[in-house]
Amino acid sequence: MGVTHIDEAEREQAEIGHLRSTWTYLGDEAGSLTVGVNRIQIADGAWATPFHEHGRDEEIFYVLAGSGVSLHGDTAAEVRAGDCILYSGGRGAHTVRGVDGLDVLAFGTRNADEAVRFPRLGLSLLGDRAVQSEPGSRHGIPIQWLRESELGPPVLPEPAQPRPRTIVNVGDLEGEFLERARVARTRRDLGRAIGSIKTGLKHVELAPGKESTAMHCHSLEEEIFYVLDGEGVFVLGEDELTARPGTVIARPAGTGVAHVLRARGDGMTFLAYGTREPGDLCYYPRSNKIAFRGVGVMARLERLDYWDGED
Repeated sequence: MGVTHIDEAEREQAEIGHLRSTWTYLGDEAGSLTVGVNRIQIADGAWATPFHEHGRDEEIFYVLAGSGVSLHGDTAAEVRAGDCILYSGGRGAHTVRGVDGLDVLAFGTRNADEAVRFPRLGLSLLGDRAVQSEPGSRHGIPIQWLRESELGPPVLPEPAQPRPRTIVNVGDLEGEFLERARVARTRRDLGRAIGSIKTGLKHVELAPGKESTAMHCHSLEEEIFYVLDGEGVFVLGEDELTARPGTVIARPAGTGVAHVLRARGDGMTFLAYGTREPGDLCYYPRSNKIAFRGVGVMARLERLDYWDGED
């Protein structure tokens, strides 16, 4: 069904040296394909990951609770609950340090790059470069975590003031309200605010009994939803599934099954993460419309009883 809950998904402890965190693989559990989301709970005074930089993957972190420090390149910045942080591929190495119960959602793309490995030679071919390589783990520990632990924690500069433009708090953004017959929502576009390009993240508040948007399905864009507060239902085709705080919903592209979120009770608040694909087609079954998103055109479909080959 593409649905899991934060309390039901598999967790894994990662502890070596200054790297101490608990990982919950929410995207994998929900069945996401080209994107993913992990919950990372970082121990106080510890670091989430080795200091690293992606070549193509774009990551967006959302701070669920607590506080800590983001280290991005040579810039440190304090982060707190409600903050959204962008780490773009090729824009500098990054990691985060826990200070007081830091709990984050790490959304990101999954780009698989071809790399030919020569195990007898201890070499890997990356593009036209041959580089020295080692097995991915020793005694179950990823080699990058082992090497990072041997170096010790990174040196933290003084936190930047003001914070970089790649960090924004949801409370600092003005919400955009939309009301239609079925829809009543307030939406904050976190992704645009921090300058994300390949993916987006929105904070959405739904009024009681109302839906987030028109029921729809995508041809190319993959989406992940995370319920922050309140309760509702996730409508998937003919099915209705309960959505509550901690519910994670993955909607891979090209399924042909439409979906929408509807609030119950006092309303519902959720995060909507997804890719940005210029060639995406979005189909709305209730109105029989299709959106050509890359060119901003909407059309109503008509069913033909025959086709004579003429354009």
